[in-house]
Order: sequence, then structure tokens, then C-alpha cells
Amino acid sequence: MKAIHKIAFALLAGLIGLTTACDDDNSANPTLKTPSSFTLNTPTAAENTVYDLEHAKNVELTCVQPDYGFSAATVYAVQVSLDNDFATEGKFITLPTTYPKAKMEVDASEIAVAQTTLAVKKGVKEDKFPLTSKLYVRLRAALTSGKGEVYSNVISINARTHFALTPAAVPSTMNVIGSTKGIGEWNWAGSVPMVQTWAKDGTFWRILYFEAGTSMKFNAEKKFDGGEFGSSAKLVDNASAGLSDDGGNLKVANAGWYLVVIKTTAQGRDLKYTVSFEKPNVYLIGDVSVGGKWEITAENLFSVPTTADGWFVSPALAAAGEVRMCVKIEGEDWWHSEFIVLAEGEILYRGAGGDQDRSKQSAGRKVYLNFMTGKGEYK
Repeated sequence: MKAIHKIAFALLAGLIGLTTACDDDNSANPTLKTPSSFTLNTPTAAENTVYDLEHAKNVELTCVQPDYGFSAATVYAVQVSLDNDFATEGKFITLPTTYPKAKMEVDASEIAVAQTTLAVKKGVKEDKFPLTSKLYVRLRAALTSGKGEVYSNVISINARTHFALTPAAVPSTMNVIGSTKGIGEWNWAGSVPMVQTWAKDGTFWRILYFEAGTSMKFNAEKKFDGGEFGSSAKLVDNASAGLSDDGGNLKVANAGWYLVVIKTTAQGRDLKYTVSFEKPNVYLIGDVSVGGKWEITAENLFSVPTTADGWFVSPALAAAGEVRMCVKIEGEDWWHSEFIVLAEGEILYRGAGGDQDRSKQSAGRKVYLNFMTGKGEYK
């Protein structure tokens, strides 16, 4: 019997130990508390100091870690506002760099860009810089998992900034998307890239067929990211396309083939666009052309089809040699917008690239082109 009592006592002791261990595990995995706020400290010199963001490397900020109920790895982001408005979109900016510690050396150049951006949104012109103004700052904190997001109190500093925004640069790519199948049916995967001219001056072109009532937009990126434009551009209709606004899209009233030309100019931080619809004139150039001329002439003009599946057809080649073709872009040399047809039957645009390896053809042959399929042939 004594042996049985000893075994029972040992089992009871083991159960008690197991219960204690479970209690210890729960105490080691506390419940997350999300505080309502936390403290961003006001820099000691903030009241009497103007932070010169043009020459400073960084601005030091410190805070008290949010009370999550336990010590936790926390990520901090800095937000700034000119109006002490952190509730309205566009009235504040979150700086790109985040910080893993409660002591932050905030990049002064990031603050300068944010201060300049917010000032420009308020209508401050570039000639008013350097600009000194009160800048409101708060922190956003969260655990590394993204949980427990909380915001600090707001402090203010006085900051001086130069005009910290770089001038806008003209794009090197351009795409067209629209309501019809030939230009993607509003799906960027089916959008059509336009051709950059050799000059790399923000000018793009493409010969396209549009059905009556087609609406479209253009963008350097293949996505709707706010950079797209349509009827907001300056519109030039030299081909009786019947251009109009369609809720911000550019609408074409009349079906047909058009040479679409986009010219981009940078004005400070803004890009301005001109969209021109021109007659879809294509020309032979050089040794194979009528007269063997290295300039655009009427006798070397291709015929233009009336349907989307039709072919542009050249005059008969006047001599054997390398076949070169182009469209004419106002203000640019013909070779800035030239192209060839490869032996495999693909239209290859020169774009901003170097001299192309052209196909040699015999006299009397003609060139056939379809710009919607990208195909060409000699026969």
C-alpha cells in the first residue's frame, strides 16, 4: 500500500508542475495592448532654433516607446504638415525612411522635399524660396508585424528650406490605352507603346486606326497612376478626326488611320502635353525612292487604306538598294522617325536607337505595311 501511495503522490506532483508550467507560458505571452497615443519629445532647442534643411544633414527626434504592455520591436515613421492637419489627405506627408529605435536621425533632405511639396500645394511659387515656416511633426508607430498602429502627439519646429524639388523630366516612354480592341479595351496589358523619336525630346508618335467614337488616354507608365492624360492636353486636329472631351478621355469622332504625335514639355515641376492628330503620311526615302532623294517628297508617299486590316502601299521601288521609310514629325529630321521592315516581316522602329540594318530589295517591288498588326512585306 505504501508503494501505491508513493506513486499517487508522484503523479499528483507532476500534474501540479505541469499546471505551473502552463501558467508560466501564459505569463510569457502577454496580450497586446494598443495605446491611444505616445510621446514625441520636443527638441530642447526647437523654440529658438530655425532648422536650416539646405545645409543640415539630419534632425534628431526622440520619443517614449508606445506602451504595448511589453517590450516590443517598434517601427517609427515621421509625418509632417504645414497646417497641423493630419486628418486630411494631401495636408500632410509621411517621410519615406522608417526608424527602428526611439531616437531618430531624420534625413533633413526628406523633410525639405516634404516642406517644399506642401508649400507648392498651397500655391507658393518657386521664386519665394528659400522659405522659412513652422512645420508640424508627429510620429506613427507600429509593431514590425504592422499591428498596434498608433500616433504620437504633435510638436512644431521652425524650418528653412530651399526649393527642394527637382525639375520634371520629359518621359522616355509613352503608351496609349482606350475603349477599343486595338488599344487594349482599357486593359494596360493590351495598350500600345508609342515610338520615341531619335531626339529624345519628349516627342512620341504612332500610326493607328481608330473606330468612330473611340476614347483614349496616354501615360508614360502602363497603369493608372495619376500621370495619365487625355483631353486635358492641348489638342491639335490636322486630320479632321473630330477630337473632343469624353469625361477626361480624348474621343475621336471619325473612324480612320491617323498619325498621332505627342509632344512633351517640362515647365518647372509640371509636364505639359500636346496631342496632334495628323494625316497618316508615310514616305520612301533614299536610293530606292522615286528620284533617289534623301528628303520627303510627294511622289514617294504611300497609299492609305480605308479599313483597319488594310495595307499601306508604297510606290514601286525606283532602284535596287536598302529600303528606308519614315513619317514626318514637325520640327524633327526625317530619320528621327524612320523605320524598316525586317526580312521576317516585322516593322521595326528606329526610335532613339542607332542606324538600322536595313533590308535590300530589287527595283519594281513595293512595300506593304499594316501598323495595327505590326507587319510588313515586300512584293
